[in-house]
Amino acid sequence: MDLKTLNQSEPAALLTELGGLYEHSPWIVEGALAQRPFASLAAFKRACFEVLARATPEAQRALICAHPELAGKAMVAQQLTAESTDEQSRAGLTHCSPEEFATLQRLNTAYGQRFGWPFILAVRGPRGLGLSRSEIISTFERRLDGHPDFEFQECLRQIHRIAELRLAEKFGEDLSAGEQVWDWAEQLAVHSEADDALTVTYMSPAHRACARKLAGWMQSCGFDEVQIDALGNVVGRYFGSDPSAPLLMTGSHYDTVRNGGRYDGRLGILVAMATVQGMKALGHRPRHGLELVAFAEEEAQRFPATFLAASALVGRFEPQWLAQQDAQSVTMAEALQAAGHGAQPSAQLDSIAALQRDPKQYLGFVEVHIEQGPVLDAAGLPLGVVSSINGSHRYTGEIVGQASHAGTTPMGAGRRDAAAAAAELVLQVERIATQLPEAVGTVGMLEVPGGSINVVPGRCRFSLDLRAPRDAVRDRLRDEVLHALDAICERRGLHYSLRPTLSIDAAPSHPDWQARWEAAVQRLGLPVHRMPSGAGHDAMKMHEILPQAMLFVRGGNAGISHNPLETVSAHDAQLAVEAFEILWNSL
Repeated sequence: MDLKTLNQSEPAALLTELGGLYEHSPWIVEGALAQRPFASLAAFKRACFEVLARATPEAQRALICAHPELAGKAMVAQQLTAESTDEQSRAGLTHCSPEEFATLQRLNTAYGQRFGWPFILAVRGPRGLGLSRSEIISTFERRLDGHPDFEFQECLRQIHRIAELRLAEKFGEDLSAGEQVWDWAEQLAVHSEADDALTVTYMSPAHRACARKLAGWMQSCGFDEVQIDALGNVVGRYFGSDPSAPLLMTGSHYDTVRNGGRYDGRLGILVAMATVQGMKALGHRPRHGLELVAFAEEEAQRFPATFLAASALVGRFEPQWLAQQDAQSVTMAEALQAAGHGAQPSAQLDSIAALQRDPKQYLGFVEVHIEQGPVLDAAGLPLGVVSSINGSHRYTGEIVGQASHAGTTPMGAGRRDAAAAAAELVLQVERIATQLPEAVGTVGMLEVPGGSINVVPGRCRFSLDLRAPRDAVRDRLRDEVLHALDAICERRGLHYSLRPTLSIDAAPSHPDWQARWEAAVQRLGLPVHRMPSGAGHDAMKMHEILPQAMLFVRGGNAGISHNPLETVSAHDAQLAVEAFEILWNSL
């Protein structure tokens, strides 16, 4: 099939061909076909999503219940649809060991009793090749603990993914670029400081191995120049057809948090690589060349210098950072020296200073990044356009009261309970942030030093993370939270200390560059979804010297990030590559 067939064939014929996309529920495809013509296959999938989203809860539940259990009675009796038979077979469910089969039957029963509908999982997975039986069982066990409302929506999301995979086969959809991005991410994740988790911190052996691998891939993709610079950034340049034209800069980071995911940062590097690979294969060069920077550090996991790699490019690298020590008392200067980047701090500083970019040589900076949140996944959208990167204020603090006997100290004004004050602060942060547009506030750390079960806490340490996409809102959030902290402590007879640890301004997307991302998304047949970025990114540092804008890619598993469950599908990665190519060619 092709798009012309989809747009012009009789509905009855199309229903015969496509009615099985959604298990025993052709009404979804029928409703979507009423919205023809479609600009792309992605637009048709979006129409199907909207039909199901408008359906009654009863109709949605019936769709879920139309799906068979995994390795259930229908499979044993060979009563599955052809599509389900193929999918369960690809995942190896038709070849379960007796122990695996017994586990799946137990899970099917427990899930049905808890939720009242069958467990739904796109067993072909994000790449389409099929999840392993162990992956299926671990996902089953994890989701069994979910909230019913969430699990209901997750089943619907999995159903859409199943339909997407079925549709791709009917249309012979070319996903080569997205599959390459997915494969690269898997291969890069082989390098880690931990055997059982993905951890890549600055200038560790795993980090340096990633740099070498990225440099080799960039050369294979067709970049004209590739180098690993004085800070470990991997920089590739693909020349444009006009040597005098300024470059487009793109990139993201390849370091990770501890026990992190495969796509945070890395997705933006790999999407640009796949785009260059495609252009090189076609012998095509846009007018403006591309500089891709795989930033060596963004997460501040080994040393506390955040954005140290991007800071050098904008001329904001702080010399004192070289003296910062990691948990083993190794300084940054020593770590760079061990990696072959200069023998002395003075020489290192000279090399780092030479990394500063001249804004006149660049058009702007764009970054592709996994969303790291649930918004796009919940909305059924593969791509989102970032309107602004949140600015933030961060603090660590301590509330001080009076430790006393938990049994003999009466309740009321006589108690000086520091933990109770911190608990009140948590609720005030939640209340204040909820009332301000697009603001978020979090107390991520709470600690009672030397706490005991029978002692009223005399001290409580806490953190504050306050963010908003506009500085005025961020500052108002800070002012109201600190006012609330003052009032809480005054009323309870306590005092506190507060130490700022980070203050960074918001980075609004440049209107022209945001519009370019929006035009690319529209060209793909998708609705434009504008959203702020709650997380920080290299783009907010490059924002200091260049106009910038970001494209978000949907994360699976409800958008979870900084977590091994972080994932994207090959379909969504393909769309990201196509959007990047559209933007670059439009310059």
